[in-house]
Amino acid sequence: MFTTKKLTSVTKLKPIVNRRGKIDFWFYLATALSIFSWLSFLFALVMSFYAAPEQSYGVIRYYNIEIRQFWLTPLTGYLYITIWLSAVGSYASLLIDKYRSRRKSDNPFYHLQFLLAINLIWLLIILQSTLIV
Repeated sequence: MFTTKKLTSVTKLKPIVNRRGKIDFWFYLATALSIFSWLSFLFALVMSFYAAPEQSYGVIRYYNIEIRQFWLTPLTGYLYITIWLSAVGSYASLLIDKYRSRRKSDNPFYHLQFLLAINLIWLLIILQSTLIV
């Protein structure tokens, strides 16, 4: 019924070739966008320190020192732009990496997802606090 053939020739296995040898333009673009997004996020942190209302501490209230209780409008506009640039840069980098990667073992870039989430939450908080006041 069943015939067993004796293999006379040994099947040679080809070595697995890593085709990711070269780094292309898209990798450099995604890396540059990621670095730009993080730097603009850090710049927005510094800018928000100067644009946000000042805190009313006990010592300040004791000496009746006048404090600013509103957001500075020009700096708030620049802050919006900076946060949006950071969010768009991280989203663009995520899109480039999504369409460029083909394997499950590729890096999921959680730091960009975290940065995008923090930027969007921060925009909502600033928008809410400026509209209420």
